Amino acid sequence: MKNVASIILVAFALSACTATAVEPIPGSITYGGQPQSRLSKAPVGSTFTHRLIDQNGRRAEETYIILPDRSLKLISRRSIEFDLSRHR
Repeated sequence: MKNVASIILVAFALSACTATAVEPIPGSITYGGQPQSRLSKAPVGSTFTHRLIDQNGRRAEETYIILPDRSLKLISRRSIEFDLSRHR
């Protein structure tokens, strides 16, 4: 009985975890759909970053991954307060 209760508890806890997708915003590479050009030389699964100004006027950095069909998937976005490496 303890095993069943613990399995139900773990299943309930895991069902509460939801992964939210990062949606493109104006300035994102994939905003309005996939870009017309494809990254044909970059290896599948590689990532790259793109910097932009977000909808609140703050600097942001997005990370994309190249999928097997050569399309791009936005996987993260973070706000940048001050870039110490470039003094900007």
